Amino acid sequence: MTTSAAHCLRGITWKHTRGLMPMLATAQRFEEMHAGLSITWETRSLQSFADEPLEVLAERYDLMVIDHPSCGRAASGGFLRPLDEVMAAAVLEDQAKHSVGESYASYVYEGHVWALPIDAATPVSLRRTDLLERAGEAAPHTWEELMGLARKGLVAAAGLAIDSLMHFFMLCQALGEEPFTTDGRVASDAVGREAMRRLRELLLLCPKGCLHANPIAIWNVLSTSDSAAYCPFAYGYSNYSRRAYAEHVVEAGELVTLDGTVLRSTLGGAGLAISARCSDVATAAAYAQYVASERCQKTLYFDAGGQPGHRAAWLDAEVNRRSNGFFEKTLPVLDRAWVRPRFDGYLTFQSRAGERLHAYLREGGAEGPVMEAMNEMLQEAHRGGAR
Repeated sequence: MTTSAAHCLRGITWKHTRGLMPMLATAQRFEEMHAGLSITWETRSLQSFADEPLEVLAERYDLMVIDHPSCGRAASGGFLRPLDEVMAAAVLEDQAKHSVGESYASYVYEGHVWALPIDAATPVSLRRTDLLERAGEAAPHTWEELMGLARKGLVAAAGLAIDSLMHFFMLCQALGEEPFTTDGRVASDAVGREAMRRLRELLLLCPKGCLHANPIAIWNVLSTSDSAAYCPFAYGYSNYSRRAYAEHVVEAGELVTLDGTVLRSTLGGAGLAISARCSDVATAAAYAQYVASERCQKTLYFDAGGQPGHRAAWLDAEVNRRSNGFFEKTLPVLDRAWVRPRFDGYLTFQSRAGERLHAYLREGGAEGPVMEAMNEMLQEAHRGGAR
C-alpha cells in the first residue's frame, strides 16, 4: 500500500504476457506524462486470479486486476472503491457503450461499478490449420464432428478443475438450461448429468495431461508442438495468434454447435479496480481511465501484448491484421458469453464445485452424487458467504 508519497501506486495483476506487459507499458507511459509518479506492478498465478479472495491483497495494493465474480465479495467486504464514486458518469457511460459483450456489466453489482473492463476473454476454439490439412481434416462445426476429430487423436482441451467447471456451465446451456436459474440448484439432475457425461467423454479422448492443463498450457501445446491440431474451447489469448510470439501461429474462431445450438461459453476477462485503502484515489482513477480508454486500448495496450476490453480495439483493422483476425473472428463468441454469479460466497462454491467435478472427470462414477454435492455446496455458499 501507499505509505507516504501520494505519487506512488502499487498494483497486482496475473502472470502472463497478456496480464503483465500491458500494465508495465501503460504505467511507464503514464509516469512519463505525470512527473514524480511511480506505478509498480507485481503478479500472481492464473489460478489465484480465478479464485483467491481479494481482501488480503487490497491491504497491500492500490490497483488490482480482478475477475468479475469477485464483485459480490467486494460489495459485502468494502475493500474496493466503487468507481462510480470517483469517476465521471460520462467515462462510465462510454465504457458501457463500448463493452465487448457483458464485460462492462459484469463489474456492475448492487448499484456500483467495481472495475473497468480493460481485458475481455471467453473460451473460443483454437486450430492449427496446417496440421488439420496434413491430416485431411477440417475444423469441426458440430459436437459430433468434434468427437470424431477427438477419436483420431487430434484434439486437446483445458481440463483443469476451474476450466472444467466453466465448460460444464457452457454445456448445461447448450442442453437447454441456464445454470443457477432454480433456487439452490446448479442445474437440474438430467441436464447436469448429461453435461458431465459429455465433458468426460471428450476429455478422455484428449491427451492425459489435458486434465491438468489450463488454457495457457493448451495454447502452448498448439503453438509449440504438433501433438494436437484443434481445441474446442479455451479462454482466448490473442498473443498466440500474433506473428513470432510462438513457433506456430494458432488461429482462433467460433465454437461448435450441440444439437443445433451454438455453444455459449463462460465470460472471463479482467477488470482494473482500486483498493478502498488507496491513499491517492484521484491518481489511481486517472490511470485506470487512461488504461481503459479507446486510444490506449487499441494502441499501447495491445502493442504490449494485452487483450483489450474496449470494443473499438476488437473492431480495429490494424489490431486484427497483427493478430491473424483473432478479435473479429471471436467477437461473436464474446458477445453472447454468459456471466457467472457474483454473490458473496460464489468463489468458495466455484473452488469446491470445480474440485468435485474434476474428481468425477478423473475417476468416473455416477453423475447423480456429483450434482447433489454441487447443489449442497451452492446452498452452503449462499448461507455462509465467503466465510
